[in-house]
Amino acid sequence: MAETTDVAIIGGGAAGCAVAFYLAQAGVKSTIIERDGLGNQASGNAAGGLNPLTGIGIPGPLGSFAWECYQLHAEMYEGLKEQSGIDYQHRTVTKIDLALEESEIVGLKASADRINGVEGFQAHWIEPDEIAKLEPRIAPGVLGGLYDHGNTAVASHEFTHALAAVAGKMGSTVRAGNVRSLESTGGRVDRVVLADGEVSCGQVVMAMGPWSRRAESWLGVYIPVDPLKGEILRLELEGAPIKYDITGAGAAIYPKLDGLNWCGTTEDWKGFDLEPSEEVAQEIRRRLARVFPELANAKVAKHTACLRPVTPDWLPVLGRAPGWENVYLATGAGKKGILLAPGIGKSVADLMTSGQTALSIQGYFPERFATQLD
Repeated sequence: MAETTDVAIIGGGAAGCAVAFYLAQAGVKSTIIERDGLGNQASGNAAGGLNPLTGIGIPGPLGSFAWECYQLHAEMYEGLKEQSGIDYQHRTVTKIDLALEESEIVGLKASADRINGVEGFQAHWIEPDEIAKLEPRIAPGVLGGLYDHGNTAVASHEFTHALAAVAGKMGSTVRAGNVRSLESTGGRVDRVVLADGEVSCGQVVMAMGPWSRRAESWLGVYIPVDPLKGEILRLELEGAPIKYDITGAGAAIYPKLDGLNWCGTTEDWKGFDLEPSEEVAQEIRRRLARVFPELANAKVAKHTACLRPVTPDWLPVLGRAPGWENVYLATGAGKKGILLAPGIGKSVADLMTSGQTALSIQGYFPERFATQLD
């Protein structure tokens, strides 16, 4: 019997699962097509920080959307946890950004002034003696730091599965499969061709993350999304748990509720290389030695590598594909994929069901990459 669905969503990461969730909320059933299991790529290995006030494009073209996504996370947590039965640990965190060079001080103090006063946030400069009182294991010799309370974090893999679970309770399905091509009539895609079958559909969402360029040949549309490799060491630390997210000297430390400390994270343009690198692991340890020496020699519980989907302007690609009536793109979230997932899901679902969205996605439409492929 032929497989059919209202909407075929190609990609089972946080973006694709969020689209399925919000479509289900609107009464639209979908099928998530995923070749490697839900959330098993970047969405499952991301540190899970939901920082809406700093990062590439913030302040700037990503600022308003990032804040909207941060608020969506807060609003959806209790309901999503209850409906899915998955506690993905949405919680408020305190972050300390350390200055190890004189040149870093001005920027961090400016960030403190900008962040402090934002609703729900507290930020101020702290001197080395204050840092030592908060966390005496931080390396001596730091010049001070930015104390920032108000960011939130989630367990990214569990968050992705919670979205899919609730969508599933409302009629959506997950289909394991590797997409080979799309078949179309006029300007409409009507079938997704898999290695082991076909799925007929009314609409299609391309949520393929760093693999989005595969769809260029299927659609004849330029989709400049490329993979940025990142690696994280999950380290076991003896003694008291670390209470703060800590960054400095290129190192980042994210303590988790299970006691592991996710440490990294790196950026390498190495194509689709997903192998964890011992050389990178040593580099992470060298960075840790400058800010938190005890972690530099801590036992590795797991070493992961993943690929973030990055566009030339570091902004998402959201909306209907140029030249197509029923194909939508939901990709390109870069290093903010978990933060942006609810906004990606809601905005794309809004566009598919009503033709408009109240979220601030102006400037993210695929048309900005206007080149059509022959």
